[in-house]
Amino acid sequence: MAADRHNPTEPLLEALRSAAGHFGPELAATAYERGLAVTDKASGETKPIPITATPVILPVAELHRRQTLAAHLSSATLKMSRAICLGSASELVLSALSPLERKLCEATVATTDTLVTTRVDFFVGHSVNALEVNATIPAMQGYSDIAANALLQIAGRYWGLQPQVIAGLMAKNGSNTLALYRALLAGYAKVRPGKTPNRIALLSRRNDAQLTEQQYLCERFREWGADADLVHPDQLSGSDAVIANGKTYDLVYRHLFVRRLEELDLQGAEYVRALLAEPNGTRAVVLNPPASHVEVKAAFALLSQAREEEDLAQAAGLTADELEAIANSVPWTRPFRGEALVAKVAADPDRYVLKRSWDYGGRAVFVGRTRDEPSYLDRVKAAYGSPLAWAALCQRAAADRVGGGFVVQELVETKPEPHLLCTGNTQSPADLYVDFSSYASVGLGSQPAWGGVCRGSMSHIVNIVGGGGVIPLLNDEVAASLLNAYRAVGNTRR
Repeated sequence: MAADRHNPTEPLLEALRSAAGHFGPELAATAYERGLAVTDKASGETKPIPITATPVILPVAELHRRQTLAAHLSSATLKMSRAICLGSASELVLSALSPLERKLCEATVATTDTLVTTRVDFFVGHSVNALEVNATIPAMQGYSDIAANALLQIAGRYWGLQPQVIAGLMAKNGSNTLALYRALLAGYAKVRPGKTPNRIALLSRRNDAQLTEQQYLCERFREWGADADLVHPDQLSGSDAVIANGKTYDLVYRHLFVRRLEELDLQGAEYVRALLAEPNGTRAVVLNPPASHVEVKAAFALLSQAREEEDLAQAAGLTADELEAIANSVPWTRPFRGEALVAKVAADPDRYVLKRSWDYGGRAVFVGRTRDEPSYLDRVKAAYGSPLAWAALCQRAAADRVGGGFVVQELVETKPEPHLLCTGNTQSPADLYVDFSSYASVGLGSQPAWGGVCRGSMSHIVNIVGGGGVIPLLNDEVAASLLNAYRAVGNTRR
């Protein structure tokens, strides 16, 4: 036992697998009840997101290192996207945007310097590799807390921990929801110095896929003293303030893609378009402001290119810390253009991944190594209407300018990990591809105590709404305490 005192990963995972037959149903039910679910747009019905009884465990220092990487990459991507949009190559990003996204970007890109929350998605192989930066509605702060706290509570209680001890472990593990709340307050104070918001509106469309997570955020914000409500575009009014259901809101947390405002059936879209177009803080402080240009993958590709082109790095104003973060974590990525590059990628499919420059949900991501798998063929058919071999797909993608065209990224070598998925009363062993995402803020002066979130999928492309589960993330100190609880009860509760 002494050998694993400072490395609780394997002994704890073995103990959790053994005990999950007893507490697994309660774990799944508790996570679902608290909001670990997706909502169907048409019916409004919710479906549980699977949770694993097997967490990802990382040292506290490594979690801090990854968060620092995320902070530097987020600020670098904001700078790069701004430099592109204001320079001679602006169409590389602007052409990816919808008409409204482009209009808002052109009006605000020069002055947008604050993003209260971003999320950098990593794959971890031989090293930690950043795949992309999310800046529009970088979600899962609530999901991550629900998963980690549910596991600590249910497994801890099963192994005899008292409620106050469990509460202490949850606090020690950290909270992305609390970090988001503090980031929102800091972002509000930056626009309105010395003030705090009276009311916070979490703005989303009705039956948003992540509606239950937003409800969870509202509940936590209220516990911490904010008058927070979930509101929808059709509920908004007010020419001098933002009003919904008779309440005035001075801070709006936007959980709504700008391009959704161009949908013909979205009532209230015109009001939100006007709100986003006016100077931030006129009627209400909107966080995050429109930032679609930051998430366009071509901007991320140019971060990779800036490692080799000093002029590009200087034009974006990248700092030494940002360049070091890029060098340490960003895989080779380029805009997918030019005959020589297309031929190179077509000839070596096992080495590359194609991604539409501006898209979400993993719908237009093609992993060359999976070209013979049904999931690859399904994605190609969904994108282009018929199956295409890899070389033909490369030619089609290179000519496709929808969403700004494609970028190509060198494949990050990663292997599936053994986990135990809990859904309903079932616990199923599964080999899952696992990603790690870390949250960050840009422009607040100091970083809130952000952590991360892990997702797992049987596919190379990890996405919650498209299938997959949430894996609780624990730091090694909390994991060690949970392991001690298991050892304290000996063989009586396995």
